Amino acid sequence: MRLALFQPDIPQNTGTLIRLSACLGLGIDIIEPTGFPWGDRALKRAGLDYWELAEVTRHTSWETFCLARADTPSRLILLTTKCNQPYTDFTFQADDILLLGRESAGVPPGVHAAANARLTIPMQPGLRSMNVALAAAMVLGEALRQTDGFAGAGNASAHVGK
Repeated sequence: MRLALFQPDIPQNTGTLIRLSACLGLGIDIIEPTGFPWGDRALKRAGLDYWELAEVTRHTSWETFCLARADTPSRLILLTTKCNQPYTDFTFQADDILLLGRESAGVPPGVHAAANARLTIPMQPGLRSMNVALAAAMVLGEALRQTDGFAGAGNASAHVGK
């Protein structure tokens, strides 16, 4: 399982997702351009000291990301508000890539169409969306539960907030 961020524009969210990926033993793909300089202080602060533990792959464009995954059997699963398929009714596979759109604009139609599946988080009527890092954590938790993908399952030394 991997996370992929399409042209993220908030460094704190990107840093948080890099930290989440490191903690869960997952790779993360950053599809550029980003809306911030890669060395941004907010990005580094949100990632804390997890940078060396994270498997981060940067792609210079959507096209280079597609080329990099062309020979893999993985499915591209887009998290979006523009569909009716709840993530809770979906069967995940261990090699899925969960794709998250740009915080300010989601993904363009061509990227939306390239996804093998499009999933949403059911929310209260009238609300637009939630924070991308929170959405990723929710869906990733379900995907890892379904695929027995928690690397540290049963690890009593894992602590939240430390």
